[in-house]
Amino acid sequence: MRQILPRSLFFITLFALIVFSILFALLGLPSLKSWAVLWQDFIAGLPLGIWLLVLMLALSVGISWWTESLSRSKVQEIEEIFQALLRNEDNTVVQAANMKTLPRNLSSSILKLQKLLETQRKSLTRIANERAETQDQIIQERLIMERQRLARELHDSVSQQLFAASMLLSSMTESEDAQPGLLQTEKMVQQAQLEMRALLLHLRPAALHDKSLRQGLFELVSELKEKVYFTIDHKLEEVPLQKGAEDHLFRIAQETLSNTLRHSKATEVHILFVERDNFAILRIQDNGVGFESEQSKSTSYGLKHIEERAIEIGATSKIVSVPSEGTIVEVKVPIERKKTDDSNLISG
Repeated sequence: MRQILPRSLFFITLFALIVFSILFALLGLPSLKSWAVLWQDFIAGLPLGIWLLVLMLALSVGISWWTESLSRSKVQEIEEIFQALLRNEDNTVVQAANMKTLPRNLSSSILKLQKLLETQRKSLTRIANERAETQDQIIQERLIMERQRLARELHDSVSQQLFAASMLLSSMTESEDAQPGLLQTEKMVQQAQLEMRALLLHLRPAALHDKSLRQGLFELVSELKEKVYFTIDHKLEEVPLQKGAEDHLFRIAQETLSNTLRHSKATEVHILFVERDNFAILRIQDNGVGFESEQSKSTSYGLKHIEERAIEIGATSKIVSVPSEGTIVEVKVPIERKKTDDSNLISG
């Protein structure tokens, strides 16, 4: 609205110059005699000069209003485009920038700005993702170091003390006149040892690093054989798997064996890791007390983690348990093999 008055004055001046030029061309130099037609000729009761003045005012105001409305609509359209750019509505921006109502150079500038903003957004997203991945990696490394430190301290202190207490109680209960309380205490200490070994097993690093899954499982089984009271039988094969799948299967084995130590009261455990029909099969079976589905709350946390880890690597998991007979945990992972074209190999 502020621009209408200045524009009206501009157009009035412009029209006055045009009318004066026309009258000068038709009537000659201004004089009372030659220019008397302006106030002597009447149209609808008003002199011709008044009609010319009214016409100039009407045209000036009308054109000023029209140009102001047109400018305002252009500004509003450009504002909508920039608002769309700020909201990252790229399709809306492209459609608006390609409208014929906008000048070509302005449309080109908006498209260039859009591409620049897209590039900047992608760069910022990439930097944010890299920073988040770096932070997650640092956190994971710190967690692994803390778990290893805690495992070492527990092994060197509490675990050794439990072992010493177990040996002392065993020597005290060897005599025939051993008190029932000592026997009960010995069982409690042995159960505490199992709990401690299960905890230490859980605190072990989940990553295999430079080892294969077969090597990691073999070392895990060898270590357990020296510390547990039950028999561990195993059959381990080298199976070609991705690094992520091996790490998840290794963690699943740790979770399962930890649950076995804490809850199963088993005397035998069978561990199988083989390849059959393009599937890597990890099966851990014990002859422990087992559980029913509605009575598995004590181990549900570990079982849930086993299922989640299997899903993450595209595997299927099966947990079967029968009370007083034992539990079977089985995970099957499809093996992805690289397809090679024999003809290309021969021609190469």
